[in-house]
Amino acid sequence: MFVRVKKSGAYEYLQIVHNQRIDGVVRQQVVATLGRLDALRTSGQLDALLHSCAKFSDHVAVLDATRAEDFEPQDAVRLGPPLVFGRLWEELGLPQVLHTLLRGRKFEFSVERAVLMTVLHRLMVSGSDRAAERWCRGYALSGIENLELHHLYRAMGWLGEPLPAAEQSADQRLGPRCRKDLIEERLFARRRDLFTSLELVFFDTTSIYFEGEGGESLGQYGYSKDHHPDLKQMVVGAVLDNTGRPLCCFLLPGNTADITTLIPVIDQLKDRFGIHDVCVEARFDGKWVLRTNTDLGPADVALKYKDLLLVESLFRNVKS
Repeated sequence: MFVRVKKSGAYEYLQIVHNQRIDGVVRQQVVATLGRLDALRTSGQLDALLHSCAKFSDHVAVLDATRAEDFEPQDAVRLGPPLVFGRLWEELGLPQVLHTLLRGRKFEFSVERAVLMTVLHRLMVSGSDRAAERWCRGYALSGIENLELHHLYRAMGWLGEPLPAAEQSADQRLGPRCRKDLIEERLFARRRDLFTSLELVFFDTTSIYFEGEGGESLGQYGYSKDHHPDLKQMVVGAVLDNTGRPLCCFLLPGNTADITTLIPVIDQLKDRFGIHDVCVEARFDGKWVLRTNTDLGPADVALKYKDLLLVESLFRNVKS
């Protein structure tokens, strides 16, 4: 049923009409004529009728209460970030990669959900795992109801867990291989096809300093890009392809010089991602452009230089 306006002469009448199918043809039947539209409006009868009908609709009752602020909210959750980044998380294949690597491990909680919680927190506000555990309670992120702070610590410990000796590389200048490295390699393998090529990669480093007692293992005094030479720091390196997708990252002691990381990074790119030829194309403000396609012409290389901004943007987001 619906309401329509029927014009008759100089006046308009409000009618309730019902559609029904008769002999295969839809016909309209007038259930009731409520009266002249102008008179109903002037007398307030139309508003009274609508208000009376609204008592039987839960949806309208909630809307009316919201407009009148005639209720006290008991709880509120945010939907946007979990929906947007949760979809990206699924499309990248991270749940499948994590679940594969977790086979045989008997964690009593969802490591995948714990990692997603910390990633979402890092994307939105950044902070410690303790802050992430409190912050995510205000978001509609499924599967985190029973997660506690020590679960986040254990998930981070699993990501940084060194691999068995049989899976270690002979070259450990950038540190031992850990679970994180397997995740990076499998994500790259998932998106790789016959047409995937790493013609250019970008490599940059930055430093992150520690407050208080932090940095027991990697924390060292070194050249501080944050102008805090009095604090211990660690060096973070990241490698991106020319489309802006991260390939891998490295965590190094804070006294590591940038120039000493280049050759180990090139060697690891060859070992981990099947790159055969790598040459240093250029260096701008500490950011390295590594050319992996020796047939790439200078004009093509020049067009890709603008993607160095992606490296800069990545580190600004990480450090903020």
